[in-house]
Amino acid sequence: MPDVLAAIMLWLHIASIAILVGGLLYGSLALRSMAGVAPPDVEQSISERTAARFRPRVYVAIIALVFSGIYNLLSTPGHSTRYEILFAIKILLVLHVFAVAILAVRPNAQRRARMMYGAAISGLIVILLSAYLRRIF
Repeated sequence: MPDVLAAIMLWLHIASIAILVGGLLYGSLALRSMAGVAPPDVEQSISERTAARFRPRVYVAIIALVFSGIYNLLSTPGHSTRYEILFAIKILLVLHVFAVAILAVRPNAQRRARMMYGAAISGLIVILLSAYLRRIF
């Protein structure tokens, strides 16, 4: 049974990061491609509606990532110092992604596309660090 739970928690972790980072990347690209094409009031309206629809997914993904991340960390003890240093850097980047994602989906967020793009880039770096941490454990 522990193997099934570990697999479910790993899947939850990967699915949540895919939803969060993928949504941020898609949202930033979609908003940037709309810039200058639509009138500013239409652009703002679409931006607000899409952010409102993405907002609950951001919160659920963050909660799922924290929960599954803590489980995954606690279920694999005995990490090296190098692992712990890189893990700390990863957590700082994760906090950046979480904070900016929450700010980007707030109503009337200024520079929403830019915030989403920056958080998505940080999220992609987190995924790269995670892949490396999996290899050195």
